[in-house]
Amino acid sequence: MKSPLLSLPGAVPAEGVDEGVAAHYGDLFREQRALADGTGFVDLSHRGVVAVTGEDRLSWLHLLLTQHVSDLPAGQATEALILSANGHVEHALYLVDDGTTTWAHVEPGTQEALIAYLESMKFFYRVEVTDRTGEFAVVHLPAGSIAVAPEGAVVRETSYGRDLFLPRVDLEAFDGAGPAVGLLAYEALRVEQHRPRLGFETDHRTIPHELGWIGSAVHLQKGCYRGQETVARVQNLGKPPRRLVFLHLDGSEVHLPPHGAELRLADDGPEGRKIGFVTTSVRHHELGPIALGLVKRNVPLDARLVADTTAAAQEVVVEP
Repeated sequence: MKSPLLSLPGAVPAEGVDEGVAAHYGDLFREQRALADGTGFVDLSHRGVVAVTGEDRLSWLHLLLTQHVSDLPAGQATEALILSANGHVEHALYLVDDGTTTWAHVEPGTQEALIAYLESMKFFYRVEVTDRTGEFAVVHLPAGSIAVAPEGAVVRETSYGRDLFLPRVDLEAFDGAGPAVGLLAYEALRVEQHRPRLGFETDHRTIPHELGWIGSAVHLQKGCYRGQETVARVQNLGKPPRRLVFLHLDGSEVHLPPHGAELRLADDGPEGRKIGFVTTSVRHHELGPIALGLVKRNVPLDARLVADTTAAAQEVVVEP
């Protein structure tokens, strides 16, 4: 769905999975600084919105998700995953319950597959699952924002800001207590904060431990859910096959390494073996070019890396 905010002066459309919203509005670093200072807002109206109603909604979701949600208080934000039978990450949900409805926003275009899975698991539970993407748009307010949520919006408050489920008809006139900020600025702060994103930091074999999702999106003291055996086994053995790293990239390079660019050990030379790949690379207003990447668990913590052709120094996100 194309956002009406793309008509704002200077708006440059995002591409790929983020098509439909603005990548930036003409000044990437100014937009990043605005978010870091708690002003402005980010148009995330391309994300899918799923709502679950019915008196069994929380107890039912508790059986399907990796997170403990059976007693989720109204207004408390949480994250959760849906795993395959082998424990691989299939969906990431960003949740809040308003007392009558559980709201989730998900990656653009994934809501249909998610709803299909949820519908297949309803059985005798008193729940209704609906796609509300056409009616509600997600807007992000940074931590410290003084913007007021308009009537009819559902607020999901986190440590890094507030997500609003905003009636889509109100998006164009939304007052975010500052200018609209493009998605590239939001992504730069996401990388700085080491927050993984489905489809960027994940592939078909990603398990939660590799990305640091244990705790934030996976509760280790709850009942059975699909893929729990893998979670428990890796937790007990303590050996996920890969680990998320934060990368400081050589600032003299003009181009950022793209998603999927090979990571190699610098000491092995240009033909060295691949030990991982870049997941997201961005230009940060203070840190310069930075990235997230996935590397093999046994890569030394002090190893110098090469991302495609760019030198990279790693910081630990997930302990090996």
